[in-house]
Amino acid sequence: MAADNNYSLGPVPLTARKGVASLTMVMLGLTFFSASMWTGGSLGTGLSFDDFFLAVLIGNLILGIYTSFLGYIGASTGLSTHLLARFSFGTKGSWLPSALLGGTQVGWFGVGVAMFAIPVHKATGIDTNVLIVASGILMTVTVYFGMSALMILSAIAVPAIALLGSYSVVGAVESIGGVDQLKMMKPVDPIDFPVALAMVVGSFVSAGTLTADFVRFGKKPRSAVLVTMVAFFLGNSLMFIFGAAGAAVTGHSDISDVMIAQGLLIPAIIVLGLNIWTTNDNALYASGLGFANITGLPSKYISVVNGLIGTLCALWLYNNFVGWLTFLSLAIPPIGGVIIADFFVNRKRYHDFTKAEFKTVNWAGMLAIAIGVAAGHFLPGIVPVNAVLGGAISYVLLNTVMNKKTHAVKQVA
Repeated sequence: MAADNNYSLGPVPLTARKGVASLTMVMLGLTFFSASMWTGGSLGTGLSFDDFFLAVLIGNLILGIYTSFLGYIGASTGLSTHLLARFSFGTKGSWLPSALLGGTQVGWFGVGVAMFAIPVHKATGIDTNVLIVASGILMTVTVYFGMSALMILSAIAVPAIALLGSYSVVGAVESIGGVDQLKMMKPVDPIDFPVALAMVVGSFVSAGTLTADFVRFGKKPRSAVLVTMVAFFLGNSLMFIFGAAGAAVTGHSDISDVMIAQGLLIPAIIVLGLNIWTTNDNALYASGLGFANITGLPSKYISVVNGLIGTLCALWLYNNFVGWLTFLSLAIPPIGGVIIADFFVNRKRYHDFTKAEFKTVNWAGMLAIAIGVAAGHFLPGIVPVNAVLGGAISYVLLNTVMNKKTHAVKQVA
């Protein structure tokens, strides 16, 4: 079998680890996503000025803390999210989180393809379906080359989207008469603050749960934490601000409509195309790792198949984006909570993946997901936070009761 440069079925060796600058670009390429600007646009028209910033900062701080735990674990072990899941869910039990996480990333890929194709259609008149197929195939091709391609694309896209977003914000603020006038604007379609927080966290909780897939290439766990906080707290917050400023002034929550109103469509097509391309490749890369855990096949081939599926479903996913966010905010966080809890409770088991013993299915982990979902749905507060804590706490209790014998690590004579 050809070398698996994605290390989809084992830990990343120290010789393949990357520096902080490279990983920061990859992670910013992940969080610099147009869908976050879209959500920011919805919040910008639904919250007051102060409430918007409060929701974005609190929500992304929560995301940053959550993903930093996962980033620390990934860099400490060199393992992908799906291989980490074998410790807490079992070998075949890990197929459930892998299918759920991998499937959602295919969905995000489809959303991204549509978010690129639709504004290009508005500008050129080219059939939307033709654009979806062409852009989807192009984005799928590059993921075949793995982490090296992600680094190159991110190095181009991250500075470009930062410049475009900043220009859009400045133009929006100047057009309305300054920041003081922006503060005086009333929400067009008010959103409850807890719902807004759930939208912020839910916008990236799926990709955030897969943080280990990327920062497992980090040389040091502490550096991985720094990279993760920069990407999710600072980078994602910038995306919300970029989307909200234009939306508050124009009344459009869709970033493509905002840029049309600002006369920025042509540069937006180029820069947003690069931006979506990097995030979509990250999504396909992560989805391939998930289904590689299930099938045992090299992840790069699976990623290509996933790209074709996401392309075919792009318009449906785009038209159901709010419902997608609601689903993600509830179903995904318990998985990360379980993985975090198991690592810190049973840390010695993670020292040597090749010698570790796993249950076939760890029912404590499976039940913890269900309890985490229920906690997110029924308990008052922030849905994703309740789901993470519900999954983590219930897992510790259930695993203690249901698996009294500690999982052993094979000893080599």
